[in-house]
Amino acid sequence: MTGWTEYTAALALFAASHFIPRLGGLRDRLIGAVGRPVYFSVYGILSLGLLVWLISAAGRAPHVELWPQLPWTRWVPNLAMPVAVLLITCGAGMAQPFTLGGRKGAFDPANPGFAAVSRHPLFLALAVWAGAHLLPNGDLAHVILFGSFTAMALLAIPAFDAKARRIAGPGVLAQTPLFSLRPLADRDWRAANLRQLLVRGAIGLMLWQGSLHLHRLVIGVSPFPA
Repeated sequence: MTGWTEYTAALALFAASHFIPRLGGLRDRLIGAVGRPVYFSVYGILSLGLLVWLISAAGRAPHVELWPQLPWTRWVPNLAMPVAVLLITCGAGMAQPFTLGGRKGAFDPANPGFAAVSRHPLFLALAVWAGAHLLPNGDLAHVILFGSFTAMALLAIPAFDAKARRIAGPGVLAQTPLFSLRPLADRDWRAANLRQLLVRGAIGLMLWQGSLHLHRLVIGVSPFPA
């Protein structure tokens, strides 16, 4: 039972770290006390640490197989993760306040920046990461882990869209698709955004390579197909 106890504790603490700050205005008070940069830096490090622990604990939980791991399924996360990391690095802090990781403040629907590619890049990245890892990990602990993350990301998208339309009107998301590469063919969009996109994309590819080669050390499992 030790494995299930650790896994349950990691899952509970990870969930609590996301819900407790929203209770009673705690997050706003902490931001007021230490400032947004400090709060989100500390919170990000804490969340990442808890996530690594949770994934590691899932690997140590008793193995209850729901479906077998076929060799080809290990290619799925390797092909999907560059997309997920690029969505994170290109979309984090974008000028779209109605999404996870969006920068607060005024939003110009006619000039949406990276939101013209995706209005919810971090939620999509979470769904791609979790969904891609769900297929080759068919044991109970990992199905609970990756299945819950996939469902949470996909359910959050319509909830955030409804809130945006309620706050800013029905047309606020008209120029921001869930995902589209059409802006890359728009000369004006490229002139305004391509340089930043290339810089963030290069950072994303470096982070992906780093995470790929550190996967065994941090998580305990090699990501490379056997």
